[in-house]
Amino acid sequence: MRRRAFRASRACPVGADDPVDDASATTRAVPVRLRDRLDLRPRLARVRTSLPAVAQLVVAATGAYAFAHLVLGHAAPVLAGTVALSSLGLVRDARPRRVAETVAGMLLGIVVAELLLWGIGPGWWQLAVTLGAVLLLARLFSPQAGFALAAAIQGLIVLLFPLSSTDAAWARLIDGAVGSVAALLVTALIPRNPRAELLREARELFREADAAIAAIVQGLHRGDRLRAERGLEKARALDPLVRAWHESLDSAAAVARISPFLRRRRTELDRHRRVLAATDLAVRNLRVIGRRAAYLLDDGIARPVPADVLAGLGRGLALVGESLGDIEQEPVARESVLAIAAHLNPADVLPGAGAGEQDLVAAMRPLAVDLLTAAGLSGADARRSVPRL
Repeated sequence: MRRRAFRASRACPVGADDPVDDASATTRAVPVRLRDRLDLRPRLARVRTSLPAVAQLVVAATGAYAFAHLVLGHAAPVLAGTVALSSLGLVRDARPRRVAETVAGMLLGIVVAELLLWGIGPGWWQLAVTLGAVLLLARLFSPQAGFALAAAIQGLIVLLFPLSSTDAAWARLIDGAVGSVAALLVTALIPRNPRAELLREARELFREADAAIAAIVQGLHRGDRLRAERGLEKARALDPLVRAWHESLDSAAAVARISPFLRRRRTELDRHRRVLAATDLAVRNLRVIGRRAAYLLDDGIARPVPADVLAGLGRGLALVGESLGDIEQEPVARESVLAIAAHLNPADVLPGAGAGEQDLVAAMRPLAVDLLTAAGLSGADARRSVPRL
């Protein structure tokens, strides 16, 4: 009976994460959810982060419409504004190539719709024929679903909105071309600020990685397998954040190649790429550490020494994240990790310990190498910083 009670206490350790009565938890959760819904801070933050994209959209659509209407004399250049808006969008990915692909899909839809309108005229069944033809041709030219949808939407507009009596037959194709040029010009001349977006993505990743390390460290300190498994789950959930940072970086680098205003950012973007590549590897190694820690803690015995080593590497990871916004933190992060990496010999750290515990420390060696690479060391120098086994 005592052994069962001991196991139960291990499964439900006393602390902030202890299970509580379901009714009381539900009662407390209701006002929390209500408070979250009424909280304006995330909504205002969303508005603030959307300002550069909104500025791009307003300038592109307004400029395209004004040029087509005032300069070219088109009575209602609807497609000039819609093509500019749809090709840019509010999404993170504003790469010129993506914008150009979307533009190409829209122009394809306009051309096919104009040809079919001239050949079979307007009507409900003509609309079905036009949409089918546009979608099939778009799928033939591109594997991207967005390409086909962009083409179909523009074809639909051509069929549903008749030309003004003062406009030429191919005026809508010209309007689409004007919107396309406006979108590409705005992408290069009014680029979205990549630094703020990149720092936001990176900080979220480092914040969640720190939470994963903290959970594994707590599990090792307390001999709590459940807590270590919770840290492993957090580490496994980091992949979407890595992909989001990668997508933002690719978008910023592509715009920087054509924008005269972002050329000076290329060095910073290269540093982000180096840190991202090393952090991606560090996240993978963190999952290995989490799995080994959870397996090792099946006996419920605390492992304070590996916990302290991992906590030190976690502080180094946090400093690497801070160095993205403050370059002066990079040498601090490097020295912090070097001080731990130099002693990462399992036999020295845990003399006389079992193979499982030494394997756990050995799994931290690649993590230290990745963090040193992220902090500015070359791969060869980072590997030499860890003692040979």
